[in-house]
Amino acid sequence: MNETMERVGGPLGTSATAQAGNAEINRKIEHARQTGQLDVPWDNLPDWHPLYKFSRQLGAILDKVGYNEMYGIELVAPTEEDKPVAFTTLLILQKFLRANANEVPKAIEQLTEALEWRKQYQPLNSKDEVFDAAKFGGLGYVTELKGVPGSPSEKDVATFNIYGAVKDTKKTFGDLDGFIRWRVALMEMTLESLHLADAKKPIPDFGKGADPYQAIQIHDYLNVSFLRQPAEVKAASRKTIEIFQKVYPETLSKKYFVNVPLFMQWMFGAMQMFMSKEIIAKMQWMSYGSELHKSLGDSVPKAYGGSGPDLEGSSETPKYGAATGAATEAATTPAVDDAAAVTTAV
Repeated sequence: MNETMERVGGPLGTSATAQAGNAEINRKIEHARQTGQLDVPWDNLPDWHPLYKFSRQLGAILDKVGYNEMYGIELVAPTEEDKPVAFTTLLILQKFLRANANEVPKAIEQLTEALEWRKQYQPLNSKDEVFDAAKFGGLGYVTELKGVPGSPSEKDVATFNIYGAVKDTKKTFGDLDGFIRWRVALMEMTLESLHLADAKKPIPDFGKGADPYQAIQIHDYLNVSFLRQPAEVKAASRKTIEIFQKVYPETLSKKYFVNVPLFMQWMFGAMQMFMSKEIIAKMQWMSYGSELHKSLGDSVPKAYGGSGPDLEGSSETPKYGAATGAATEAATTPAVDDAAAVTTAV
């Protein structure tokens, strides 16, 4: 009898122990998920997850705005409680969540404002518009860089803003609406190059890893004076920053400011106490453009220390046409003396 009980008791005891162990493992997994320590599959989001909560509010947002396009992606609200939301829709929502530290109400507010802006401004159309080459030619390029150190991707999208190419400050920045429209066209081209519609890999939750669907941005200040700044430049900088911070969240992974004098870098460094750690982590300053290859690899153009082709002729740009309108005043040297504008330049 005892022998029989021992034979029965052994397996029964082992089974009970295994069940208890599995329950403890499951409890730890669930705790890790709820505390953001474990990636959650997007096709089976639990109802406690911020992305799930955000997605369940999407229908009301789209109904309110009457518009559903973001970064060239059609946002589709869930129609049934147990059906997963389209991957590309979650991709966009996750960007807005990360921009607001997983706070769903703030993400809802920003997404609503961004949708309202896109509905009114129709930024996708800007890619097909023709801009005045005399005003904006040579100022912006969208290209791809290969083998960027530390990047998880084989190729990275990079946007170059060449402020030294401005020939007439009043002409370029004085047309505020035209400058903003041109700048939006450059940004929409950048987003198009990210191929968000083909994305397959989920974006990690806020604070849990890098977003693989972001571009690199380079601001080149070669031949730019930092001693003064015309009112037109200040107005254009502030307007661009105001718009882009609201409607293009989590689109840039890193910002490089090159050909910046040391005394300006010191000033920017002092300003960091007023910036979030997320913004500071994305910024890097260089006195010489030729140093850029140390951070972005050898595929950058030769002017930046690499072996890649020149931006002109090898990159995408907004469409340009012949200059129109009356002759402008003599060319002026572009100038910047607003450190905040440069620091948060977009």
